[in-house]
Amino acid sequence: MNQVLISPPQVAADRADWRAFGLCFACYVLGGTVSTLLSVFLPVILPDLGADGSSGAILNAAFLYGWVGGGLGFGLIADRVGRVRALTLATTLVGFFTLLGVWATSWPILAGFRFMAGMGVGGVLVVTTIYLSEIWPERGRPVVLGLLAMSFPVGIVLAGSLNLLFAQWRQAFWLGAIPLVLALLVINWLPESARWQSARQTTSSETPSLWQPQYRLNIIQGSIIFSAVLIGLWAVFSWTPSWVQTLFASDTDARQARGLTMMLFGMGGILGGALSGFLVNRFGMRTTLLGTFASCLLACWLLFGTNQVFSPVIYAETALLSLCFGISQGTLSSFIPLLFPISIRATATGFCFNIGRILTATGVFFVGSLVTVFGGLGNALLFFSLTFALAFVATWFSRQATSST
Repeated sequence: MNQVLISPPQVAADRADWRAFGLCFACYVLGGTVSTLLSVFLPVILPDLGADGSSGAILNAAFLYGWVGGGLGFGLIADRVGRVRALTLATTLVGFFTLLGVWATSWPILAGFRFMAGMGVGGVLVVTTIYLSEIWPERGRPVVLGLLAMSFPVGIVLAGSLNLLFAQWRQAFWLGAIPLVLALLVINWLPESARWQSARQTTSSETPSLWQPQYRLNIIQGSIIFSAVLIGLWAVFSWTPSWVQTLFASDTDARQARGLTMMLFGMGGILGGALSGFLVNRFGMRTTLLGTFASCLLACWLLFGTNQVFSPVIYAETALLSLCFGISQGTLSSFIPLLFPISIRATATGFCFNIGRILTATGVFFVGSLVTVFGGLGNALLFFSLTFALAFVATWFSRQATSST
C-alpha cells in the first residue's frame, strides 16, 4: 500500500516533556483501572443492586460501547479543538461518571454511568497517544509510546488491588475523584501540541474527510493491522484459561495453573510495552512489527499446537506469547498515528483503534462456537492466531514513512 507523504509545517524543535508524559501516563493508568473496576466488584454489585447475571452482561457491554464511541468521538474532538482540551474533557468524563457510581441506586443507572465513563476511557487512550506522538522528539518517541501502552495493564493490576483494600464496592468507586484532579492538572499544566496548532493555522477550519483518496488506503491498512492483532490477542487472552482447564483432570490442579498463566499475560504485556520502543529504535518500526507478528504465530503454534497435557513448559511459552503481545501493542501505538497527517491524525487513529475493538468483540465471541468445528479449543485458538499472519501481510506491503511525523 502506498504511504501518503505529508510535509509537516515548520514548528519549534521538540523536547522531552516529562511532566506531560507523567500526566498522560497517570490518565492512561486510571483508564485501565476504571475499565476493570466493575469486573472486579461485579459479584457484590449485582446482589446489592438486585440484579442478575444478564444485568452484569449489560453493564459490561455498556462500558465497551461507550469506549468505542469515545474513541471515535474524541479523535474528532481533538482534531477540532486541540489535544489538551480533548484530553481534559475525556479525563473529566472518566472521573465524574465513575464517582457518580458511588450513589447509583439501580443497575440501569449504573449502566448509564459506565457508558459515559467508557466514552472517557476511549478518549483518553486515543488522545494521550496522539499528544505524546506530536510533542516528543522523534528519537525517543517509540520508547515513550511503548511505556504509555504498558500503563493500561498497570491499571488493571491496580484495580485488582482495590478488591483487597475495600470491602464495599461503593468505596472503590470514589477512585473517580483522582481523574477529576488529573483533568485540572492537564488543562492548567500541559502546553497544546505545537504541531497541531501550526497545522490548524495552515489548513481550513473544516477537518478533511477520512475517506478522501489520499487517505483511504492508509485508513484501510491501519484498520486491518490493528484489528487483526487485537482479534488474535483477545481471543487468546480470553480463552487460554479455558484451554488450560482442558489439560487437567482435576479442577483443583487447574485453578493454580489458570491463575499463573493470566499473571504471565499481564506481566508480559507490561514488559513487552516497555521494550517495544527500544526495539523500534534499534531495528525500525516495520521490521519490529514484522518480527513481532511472526513471533506471535510461532508462539501460538508452540503453545496450542504442541501441548496435549499440562507441563511447566507451557508457562515459558505463555510468557513468550505475552511478551510478543506487549511489544505489538507498544509498537502499534507509534505506527498507527504516523500513517496520517496531523489535521486528521486523532480522528483517523481513533477510527482504526475502535473499528478493531468492534470486530474483536464479534470475533472473540465466535471462538467458543468454533470449538466443535475444529475439534478442540486449542485448534480453534490456532485458527484465530492466523490473524497475526494477516497483520504480517498487511505490514509487509506497507511503506511506513517516518518523515511525515
